[in-house]
Amino acid sequence: MEDSKHQEPKVFISYSWSSLEHQTMVKDWADRLLADGIDVKIDIYDLKEGDDKYAFMESMVTDETVSHVLIICDSQYKEKADTRNRGVGTETQIISGEIYSKVQQSKFIPILCEFNELNEPILPTFASARIGIDFSSLEKTNKNWEQLLRLLYNKPRFTKPTRGKAPSFLNEKADIPSGEIRAKYELLKQSIFSNNKNIKLFRNDFISSCIEFADALRVREQPNNDTFPEDILNTINKLKVVRNFLSDWLLLESGINHSVEFTESVTNLLEQLRILKSRPTDLSRFSDDWFEAHSVFVYELFLYIVASLMKTERYDLLHEIYTSSYLNPEIERFKGYDYDNFSSFYGNTKHAGRALSKDMNFHSNAAEIIKREADRNDLTFNHVVEAETITYMMSIIQLSSWHPGTLGYSNYTHRSPFFVKAAQHKNFQKLAIITGIKTVDEFKQIIEKNSANNLFNYSGRSYGRTPITKEILNLDYLDSIK
Repeated sequence: MEDSKHQEPKVFISYSWSSLEHQTMVKDWADRLLADGIDVKIDIYDLKEGDDKYAFMESMVTDETVSHVLIICDSQYKEKADTRNRGVGTETQIISGEIYSKVQQSKFIPILCEFNELNEPILPTFASARIGIDFSSLEKTNKNWEQLLRLLYNKPRFTKPTRGKAPSFLNEKADIPSGEIRAKYELLKQSIFSNNKNIKLFRNDFISSCIEFADALRVREQPNNDTFPEDILNTINKLKVVRNFLSDWLLLESGINHSVEFTESVTNLLEQLRILKSRPTDLSRFSDDWFEAHSVFVYELFLYIVASLMKTERYDLLHEIYTSSYLNPEIERFKGYDYDNFSSFYGNTKHAGRALSKDMNFHSNAAEIIKREADRNDLTFNHVVEAETITYMMSIIQLSSWHPGTLGYSNYTHRSPFFVKAAQHKNFQKLAIITGIKTVDEFKQIIEKNSANNLFNYSGRSYGRTPITKEILNLDYLDSIK
């Protein structure tokens, strides 16, 4: 809890009577501080005839209820302070003694009114190393007034976050450098900005570097049973660099490139991601459990791809993703099963549960991991939940299998913002582009028919409720407002 002196700031203003103009300016600042709720102590208001001005100065500087002392610094103040001349000189002796004897030195704040020919602030010697606030002109005063108020009220614009625990993957002996991905991304980004005719080559190089990085982290020998749960989490954490760079790329290019070639690059990427979930071709002895880390990674990345395209409003590309067929990895193909739909990107892990919690069973370990790894400001966990809502909707429409684990973290009355907005006709048209269903009546009929008796394929026991498809999709209100 904050100190009361910070909740109700009390300020003493120390200044030199340099001129009537300077005194008037300081008085205006005092009045402005008072108007902003600051308890101001200044001689022109608080020192009366018969008072001992030196006792007043000392009491103001040493008073523990005074949270801050504003030192109004100009050339006259510096001269009197350095020569210990008159009233300012007396204050200087008291202030400098306080500064060098007290641990909490932030009580004394220089207000910078003048700068020398080298553009250095004119400060008394005792405050020469202290950081001040620039009030050297009317424009600077207005610009930096909020900074002063935040300081006095102890309400900084930026608050240092709480230090967390060191990531567990740092305990591992070696790591795979991701510098190549960054280098390839920077080349691609410059190519996008300059509309380079060779953009396809740069994009392919970038995507290949991401896939190669992820492939190098695939399990190729029997894991240690004791460390395997933690190994899964470590691998997913390492793969986050791929998730982030691919998301950055889509956020950058998808909003400006509507070419067929770009669309194909996205669907081709998804096909390559599908391979990462399967066993490497050079393995003859294996267990499917070995590949759980990449199963979760592909699931997570698919949702981030959807979230990125939702943010750039590429509803046409989302339709392509949800309606395309994806060539299965060669080792998983057999007659009649050469291709699969988007549901093949879903993934989960049973073994990571022991590393996630010793006391709690999560209904979806993968969703819990995705939530913990959601640390982007531009693509938050809420964006991921919305992406999974869209994906789950498409699985209902296409009668595909998709377990919407992240929706378990939304409250009972949750409705996706996208579907709330789809109550307006113009926004329902965006939904129509994604689904390929043109009318709201047809959309409702398909959803209600396909989800009958199976609104959600889980009980919600870990979260205390069962979400309802109609509510999440805002089904009763879609396309109801013109």
